[in-house]
Amino acid sequence: MKNAISWFEIPATNYERAKKFYNTMLGIKIADMHMPEGKYGMFPYDNDNNGVGGGLVEMKGAKPSADGVTIYLNGGDDLSGPLSRVESAGGKILMPKTDIGENGFMAQLLDTEGNRVALHSWN
Repeated sequence: MKNAISWFEIPATNYERAKKFYNTMLGIKIADMHMPEGKYGMFPYDNDNNGVGGGLVEMKGAKPSADGVTIYLNGGDDLSGPLSRVESAGGKILMPKTDIGENGFMAQLLDTEGNRVALHSWN
């Protein structure tokens, strides 16, 4: 096993709003995927090198929450960039960029759907 996580899904009550939030905050493009039972988009990832990927999902049973498991998304080279776009994209910063020593930096936020997620970077 190379990674502790192989896939994640972030629930949304409004897929388009959530997709816009993550695209704006992270400077990425979530790819729409056809799913007969709901709306689904994939975060970009490196499948050739066992990269960890994930999806954004709006379907029955997918309920956003600020409680429970915390997903740490890649914040790029420096969390300052994504964090500077959180509030203008409709989210809320819960914990600002925080130094976690030899493990880099982290921050926590609420997305537009009410999910608590975190960001991680080495700088």
